[in-house]
Amino acid sequence: MTPAPHLLDQPHHDGSEVYVPPGTPRLGDVVPVRLRVPGARREVWVRTVRDGEPMIAPARPDRSVGEEHWYVAEVDVHNPVTGYRFLVAEPGGYRWLNGRGAHARDVPDAADFRLSVHEPAPAWTASSVVYQVFPDRFARSCGHDGPPPGPLPEWALPTAWDEVPGARGRGVGSQLYGGDLPGVESRLDHLERLGVDTLYLTPFFPGRSNHRYDARTFDHVDPLLGGDEALASLRAALRSRRMRLVGDLTTNHTGVAHEWFDRARTDVGTAESSFYHWDDGEPGYVGWLGHASLPKLDHRSPELARRLVEGPGSVVARWLAEPYALDGWRIDVANMTGRYGAVDLTHAVARTIRETMRAVNPEAVLVSEHFHDAGADLVAGGWHANMNYSGFTRPVWTWLVEPGSTLPFLGMPVPVPRRGAGAAVATMREFDSAVPWSVTARQWNMLGSHDTARIRSVLGSRERAEVAAALLLTYPGTPVIFAGDEGGMTGVNGEHARRTMPWAQVDAGGGPDWDAATFEIYRSLLAVRRSSRALREGGLRWAVVDDDAVAYLRETSDERVLVLLARAPWSGARLPASLAADGAENLYGGAPLLVGPGGVELPGDGPGAQVWRLG
Repeated sequence: MTPAPHLLDQPHHDGSEVYVPPGTPRLGDVVPVRLRVPGARREVWVRTVRDGEPMIAPARPDRSVGEEHWYVAEVDVHNPVTGYRFLVAEPGGYRWLNGRGAHARDVPDAADFRLSVHEPAPAWTASSVVYQVFPDRFARSCGHDGPPPGPLPEWALPTAWDEVPGARGRGVGSQLYGGDLPGVESRLDHLERLGVDTLYLTPFFPGRSNHRYDARTFDHVDPLLGGDEALASLRAALRSRRMRLVGDLTTNHTGVAHEWFDRARTDVGTAESSFYHWDDGEPGYVGWLGHASLPKLDHRSPELARRLVEGPGSVVARWLAEPYALDGWRIDVANMTGRYGAVDLTHAVARTIRETMRAVNPEAVLVSEHFHDAGADLVAGGWHANMNYSGFTRPVWTWLVEPGSTLPFLGMPVPVPRRGAGAAVATMREFDSAVPWSVTARQWNMLGSHDTARIRSVLGSRERAEVAAALLLTYPGTPVIFAGDEGGMTGVNGEHARRTMPWAQVDAGGGPDWDAATFEIYRSLLAVRRSSRALREGGLRWAVVDDDAVAYLRETSDERVLVLLARAPWSGARLPASLAADGAENLYGGAPLLVGPGGVELPGDGPGAQVWRLG
């Protein structure tokens, strides 16, 4: 077979330290940005947009390294988010270079590179790997035999720990398995052995469901989970292991049984009556997506802001303080928070939450939940990052899905499509380009979550799961692992995926519901990520995009790592010999990188993952 072509002959720029000075610019700063152009020397300009007007200025030659030529241009940070792209002269024309790549045509501004004056997510998120736990299904302190002991609330359907949850139907929100926070604390050795360092808990406030997104109060931890003392104890145990804790807060709605809503319906003259959107039709108020059990909050209310998101007495601030000391919040339904009809206060609410958090803990992270394009909401100085379904989860699924799969595609009325890597990479680049690099580098990337099918069910095999895990742990951003994925657990949708951890099998070293080999894959890849600054903080330069394989470089000023991922056997590729002129160290996958006078040979094996540190 003819080797696949490579992309390293294309001009390249990203927002990492190799191309843009580290740190957050301020208004009025002039920032030098660098461009790498392989091949012949070119004339280069930078195009910026100042107060809505495009401006073009020449770049100057910076240095040459072999056949690669570097140029530097100054970008005036005149607006809070300043867009720029490069114009590269060529015989008979020119090419634009923006976040989606090089184009021999004119392009809109939507994918321009961006400098932002808004502070990025805290520095610790660069090295963090997040582990998501759905508390009812992770571990329980009373043991894992049979259903949970009583007394239980009237809404609960007590369910034996080893019973598979329903995938759909009225009872899926009521099945109670009895997982609690002391149970989570008792299993922190598992997290430590895996190599994760941040625990993200879905809601711990009491509700009338097992998912607890229908909060009855924000003042206390659900007694079913062990109460306030259990959360404080868990936080102390995590701190002793130098691990962090992120909570989950719903700012878009409460439950219908929430104490605020109860007072609002009982007495229309109370302050709480301004907390909700009311309606003339049945049931008399607006429910999230029409669900009467989830009345929607109206963020035009100053008193709601004071209690929920603004200032030291707010819900947001209170749980960031001791003894709970959360290290951040994931905001449920962030895309709809503050939005209803002509009302659109989302950006204002997000900025208020961030300011409140900064006052309590400047190192706290604020993550939004959007299942679709979050670009416009991530440039406004509110959310630090997003749960990156659109820019990571969806394209990864389409590339690695099991052939012939009938699983629905993340809320769409069609199965997951199987596409080549070209479509997947184009999708990833398109969504990445919609936000500043400072956001891309901290996005919460996931293979799945409590709201999706399990990645093992999507991919169907351990081999493809290894490729997916390698992509998750070598791609820019903060990796997030849904508890159980590291053991190959299965589930066909969000409800069915909320299976309980099979601790007897975990402790025994494997079983029908726990694949110990997959656990070792995750554990090894996490160790590789910890060993490499380039994998945690480096830029991203695509080297090969073939239907069945991709290769990319992660680069910092002091390290360069090459990643090769293949979903099936492919033609292989030859990269420039200068890429590994000083040799290469195998970090994962076992095969040495073959370097000869003809170039660097990428093997055509697959499925599989390889990672090399280049000399």
